[in-house]
Parts: sequence; structure tokens; C-alpha cells
Amino acid sequence: MRENVVKVGKVSFGNDLPVAFIGGPCVIESEKLLRTVARALKKAAGKGGFVLKASFDKANRTSVKSYRGPGMEEGLRTLAKVAAEFGVPCVTDVHEPAHAAIAARFVDMLQVPAFLSRQTDLLVACGRTGKAVNVKKGQFLSPWDMKHAVEKILSTGNKNILLTERGATFGYGNLVVDMRSYEIMRGFGFPVIHDATHCVQLPGGNGATTGGQRQFVRPIARAAVAVGVAGVFFETHPDPDKALSDGPNALALATIPSFLREVRRFDALSKELR
Repeated sequence: MRENVVKVGKVSFGNDLPVAFIGGPCVIESEKLLRTVARALKKAAGKGGFVLKASFDKANRTSVKSYRGPGMEEGLRTLAKVAAEFGVPCVTDVHEPAHAAIAARFVDMLQVPAFLSRQTDLLVACGRTGKAVNVKKGQFLSPWDMKHAVEKILSTGNKNILLTERGATFGYGNLVVDMRSYEIMRGFGFPVIHDATHCVQLPGGNGATTGGQRQFVRPIARAAVAVGVAGVFFETHPDPDKALSDGPNALALATIPSFLREVRRFDALSKELR
């Protein structure tokens, strides 16, 4: 099967191309913080570029008391402003069909959260925008099930689809990554992404918040790119322990240059041997 290459701004995602990156803070905490992260990531990514990610609303936080974000209007304006300032493409999550067309005016790619990866109306609404759509595989889905998500988006005539592995539920409060998933989803003909930070989450692991095992981000990322992926997604923060969302599994911003170098080395070797 011929595999699609998906372009997001000037960043190209293809399973046989050099690994590309999607990165940023989990949620927009402030314009200043987003700018700090974007500046550091642009420098670290170099000529290969990256797609800046951040959420305007975290609609599936564990506790009703948890910070969710600045909201759609302010959040989208902030994300688009910072992305334009640094000349990079951007992506954000959408949670309802009505969000898709609105967000598409501000971002280069739409992202369907894992918990919503079966929602037909949402997938179709995203597809109809014509924007690239990154669908995160639900923690409750097999990789084979993602064929149906692909078909729903394809029904709109949109072929700009990425599929992201972010771990599968293993008992209570734990996730594991089945390395077979990358090869299986690659078989659908679209770029496959490894979510390096969400796959080490411990859902609800801290009681009212989600925990994480940051120490496993690098080894699992090495394994994923060794299998073969088009891109690596990650969340980062200048001080993860003080992040307002997903801190336990986020990478410290200062470690990103070495992380990207490591991933690229494993990716290059993997693709040389394929």
C-alpha cells in the first residue's frame, strides 16, 4: 500500500521520512509560558522543524477542580499568535463537532483526543475542515479499531490523517504500549505517531489528578522509533512539577535538545535498516 505523506505547515510526516516532532505544553497556562516553550523548541528542532501543540481546554481532567485552560476564544488566539511569531505550524485538541470549524481558522492541524476517537460526528467535522487531523488511539481500542476512525475521516474526502499511539489501559491506573500497534496502524497507509509522554501516564494515579512515570519516556520512545514511526509527540514544561496539567509525565524543557537528538539517532538507524 502506498503511504500518505501529510504536510502540516512546512513539517512533513511520513513513515519512511525522517522523524518529525509535535511538542509543547499540555495546556495554555499563559502566553508568556507558551512563548518560552515555542522559542526553546524551535531552537532544539532546528531545520527539521516541529508542530507546536497546546490545548485551550482540557475537557477530561480527573477532578472538576483541576485547571482546564483559558477557553476557546482566548486560547486559540494565543496559540495562533505565538505560532505565527516563531513561524511554526500549530495543533490543538477539539472536543465537540462545533469546535472543529472554529479551531481550523487558527491552527494547521486538529487533534482528536483519545477518549473521543470513536466519536463519528467529531471525526467527520474535523475531516470536513480539510485540515490535517491527528487521531489519538483510545486507551480502550485495539490498533485494528483505528481503521474505522480513518474511514470516518476519509468519508469527507480528507486524506490528511495521522494516527497516534498513546498506550492502552492495563488494569487500573496503568498504561502499556504494544509495539505491534505501530506496524498495524502503518498498514492503513497513514503516518503513525508515538506519544512519548501520555503513554507513561498513570490515569488517576494521584487520586484527584493523573500521575506519570517520566523516567520511562526516553526508553519507550527509543523502542517506538526503532519499530518505525513518522513522528514523536511530547509535552514539555519549564518546570514540570509546577505544571497545571500533566506535569508528572511531561519532560523538562531543558532536556528537550538531548531528547530530540537521541530520538533522531535511533530513527535514522531504524530507517536505514528497513
